[in-house]
Amino acid sequence: MSLFMILRIGIKALGRNKMRTGLTMLGLIIGVAAVITMVALGSGAQQSIEDQITSAGTNMISVSAGNFSSGGVRHGWGSATTLSTNDAKAIREQVQGVQYVAAGVNVRAQVIYGNQNWSTRVQGTDVEFPLIRFWPTEFGTFFAPSDVSASAKVAVLGSIVRDTLFGEGVDPVGQTIRIRRQPFKVIGVMSVKGPGSFGEDQDDTIFIPFTTVQKKLRGIRYIQSITVSAMSAGQTVMVSNEISALLRVQHNLIPGDEDDFRVRTLEEMANVRSEATRTMTSLLASIAGVSLLVGGIGIMNIMLVSVTERTREIGLRMAVGAKGQDVLFQFLVEAMVLSLLGGAIGIALGIGLSRGITQFLEWPTTVSPDAVIVAFGFAAITGIFFGFYPARKAARLDPIESLRFE
Repeated sequence: MSLFMILRIGIKALGRNKMRTGLTMLGLIIGVAAVITMVALGSGAQQSIEDQITSAGTNMISVSAGNFSSGGVRHGWGSATTLSTNDAKAIREQVQGVQYVAAGVNVRAQVIYGNQNWSTRVQGTDVEFPLIRFWPTEFGTFFAPSDVSASAKVAVLGSIVRDTLFGEGVDPVGQTIRIRRQPFKVIGVMSVKGPGSFGEDQDDTIFIPFTTVQKKLRGIRYIQSITVSAMSAGQTVMVSNEISALLRVQHNLIPGDEDDFRVRTLEEMANVRSEATRTMTSLLASIAGVSLLVGGIGIMNIMLVSVTERTREIGLRMAVGAKGQDVLFQFLVEAMVLSLLGGAIGIALGIGLSRGITQFLEWPTTVSPDAVIVAFGFAAITGIFFGFYPARKAARLDPIESLRFE
């Protein structure tokens, strides 16, 4: 018997009881759709992390203040006051592979313009910061080296701060705002950047010269961080290692002393989140895979019932010349049709759910072609695996006994 004829008979047999056929496929449909949706959520989260790394600069290195201990009390990372502008200068001049360097000092303050006010982060930084972050201005310009050396009271606003104080889309260049009761002239507005690598809103920030924060807002001499850009992404590990070695010399640390600073690349900062995302994706995909297993068992159960119901039909076919191999192929084809059709519907449903999640819940999703192929392939394997035993049982029926079956 030809394969086409076997396929035709199999499809006709499945069409006799459409409700049962649909319910049998439902397990696979749900399983395949769940796998694709869960993997899409995980892939979307992973892609979001990678986009954040790219937007921040894949060759960025962050140097931050380390731990400070007093009287046996450890105050935690960021509490040390040993980072200085000399450290930033030494990194620029002595570490090979460094492209840009920007010292940083931060403070949170209330910002006032007219009758509007807003509590935001004031980030003191250097002129090369927007070059490190690939972050252009929307209006005006970033401050100049002369502003840093003179500790000028100039400010570049993030888009959210601008929208809150002046109105959405307004060009505030030339206006004066007050930070801790001190007047600052607005010289620029940064373009929209979005969330940072740890979820913080980068647009809710005001940028001013770090020397201005030191002298006029905080009254300190040290800095809190140094942002460095390597000449290429492939040099980040080498440059970060050289920075660590240099700062140990700068801070007179001897072997065995704990670092009073912390050097991390952006990839390292994102590794924990990426690993957690991968683990969660695998967990969700495994849970969804259980649905595929349940769907396969459903196919096997229905095919066994079908063999029992069609015992006389099988005996009649074998009595008129059909071989056991023909019967085997017929039931195997029916199982594969169930699984492949259920898989195709599940793929369409999974893609639709992923797009719906992105559109209505605004969660990033990425439908991976590999996930689609794996899900469809698993559906096909499910049909073969769970359909083989019922098909083999049908093929081994005795024609005489089958004809006598009531």
